Amino acid sequence: MNNPNMLRQIQQMQAKMARVQEELGGLTVTGTAGGGAVTVVANGHQQLQSVSIDPEALEEGPELLADLVLAAVNSALEQSRELAAKQMGQLAAGLGLPPGLL
Repeated sequence: MNNPNMLRQIQQMQAKMARVQEELGGLTVTGTAGGGAVTVVANGHQQLQSVSIDPEALEEGPELLADLVLAAVNSALEQSRELAAKQMGQLAAGLGLPPGLL
């Protein structure tokens, strides 16, 4: 790898990827279930940030509440993965790389 331009491009790509990864940590998505009875917020790193449960949902019983929490978490995590894929896809497009390479 004696080409200085190629090395510079690789370093720039690494810096941009690091920046996108950092930005993802500050972006959030919200998953809900039961018409908003359970709300889960996750960041772009697929880390849960908060869980909110409407007090009325507590009256429905533990099995239904567990199902609602699970559905809201899965929704938030799926949206988080889609957000990360979109951000990385934009990075790949900006670098002239084929989709799916990053």
